[in-house]
Amino acid sequence: MSATAFKLMFLALMGSGIPVAIAMAGAALIYIMSTGIAPDFVVIHRMFSGLDSFPLLAVPFFIMAGNLMNSAGITNRIYNFALGLVGWMRGGLGHVNVVGSVIFAGMSGTAVADAAGLGTIEIRAMKEHGYDVEFAVGITAASATLGPIIPPSLPFVIYGMMASVSIGQLFLAGILPGVVMAALMMLTVSFFAWRNKWGGDIPFEWRRILGVFTELAVLILMPTLVFFAIDWGAPPRTTVIVALVLLLVMDKVFRFSAVLPLLTPILLIGGMTSGLFTATEGAIAACVWALFLGLVWYRTLNWKMFVKASQETVETTATVLFIVSAASVFGWVLAASRTTEMIAQWVLDFTSNPMMFLLLVNILMLFVGCFLEPTAAITILTPILLPIVLKLGIDPVHFGLVMVLNLMIGLLHPPMGLVLFVLARVANLSLERTTMAILPWLAPLLLSLGLVTYFPAISLWLPQLMK
Repeated sequence: MSATAFKLMFLALMGSGIPVAIAMAGAALIYIMSTGIAPDFVVIHRMFSGLDSFPLLAVPFFIMAGNLMNSAGITNRIYNFALGLVGWMRGGLGHVNVVGSVIFAGMSGTAVADAAGLGTIEIRAMKEHGYDVEFAVGITAASATLGPIIPPSLPFVIYGMMASVSIGQLFLAGILPGVVMAALMMLTVSFFAWRNKWGGDIPFEWRRILGVFTELAVLILMPTLVFFAIDWGAPPRTTVIVALVLLLVMDKVFRFSAVLPLLTPILLIGGMTSGLFTATEGAIAACVWALFLGLVWYRTLNWKMFVKASQETVETTATVLFIVSAASVFGWVLAASRTTEMIAQWVLDFTSNPMMFLLLVNILMLFVGCFLEPTAAITILTPILLPIVLKLGIDPVHFGLVMVLNLMIGLLHPPMGLVLFVLARVANLSLERTTMAILPWLAPLLLSLGLVTYFPAISLWLPQLMK
């Protein structure tokens, strides 16, 4: 069997409706058996070795943290905090939708968890306040794409493992692009509010605003003091524990609405950048923190809910890791058959301009994202495109962000858009109406994609600053 026949076999299997993981592993097994380039047991060996990776341990723990946050009602606190912050603005609940997604993105790491968790609350509230259901669905879908861009991010973990890139660097690279995306979405909400003459959804009250900004000040001040204390020689772990105890005391005294949940992304990013823990250890810390908040502090999580969240985590993790293991043997066959080398040479013969290459990659991945789940797309495309990226001098961290953003936009489209299906069910809309509701929101998303693609500093400034 030739390399071309191998690729056609894979496409035929996938086109027949077979799950992409089985299509990858099946095509690889058929190629190995027909060519005899390696013993058959290599398939099992490569699938196992593809999972034998410490960074991949972060996957189940980030999924678990998101599920626990949803089960424990943390999403309601995030929503109320965002409502107090921007609900008084024109088109208030639209802005709340975006700000809530920015916050929840720092806990769940997935677009689907954002859409299913906060989306349910946001769409119901917007319908009750008289917003068109299509507008509510559109802004919820667009803001859900922030989940995997603002750290933590499951796609970044998968890409980092496949591309041998620092996951901490990828997490840092997603912060500024996430802010840019949120700003463009809020500008779009403002445009709709101006055109439809919408007002705010809650009255402007100085007391409420002061309370929200007090919580923000605490969130900024406490990590800053911890950073300087560690820089001046204080023991890192002891300093962090003392700061957490102080925050718990303040939360009890002042009855903050969302300081402790909002602390999750700060703990993750601060811990990784300071060297206190790795991304995998950070994922475990996020789970422990979510359990503490749900079981001990707020007491909104019971053991029945914990078992359900654990079952959902096992199901999701099994799906993701099966795709990763199948992609490992698929990538090995691509390399052994020199397919990646031939594709790289063909692309370089066509263009050696990095800007043109990134344009072609955007077109390819926007198309692929409509048909493949992001984890599958990352595991298939990374071994093929990364050699070209390195030859053209494109930073692999920047490229990882471009890839993930493309695939997140793909989540909003049929036939494989998971966010599309989730929101159609939540809003009780047909897929056709849901798709039409999302179309106007492609404008800020595609503009964000263009800015991130052709202005690498947006992605790379923070990682380079923190080196």
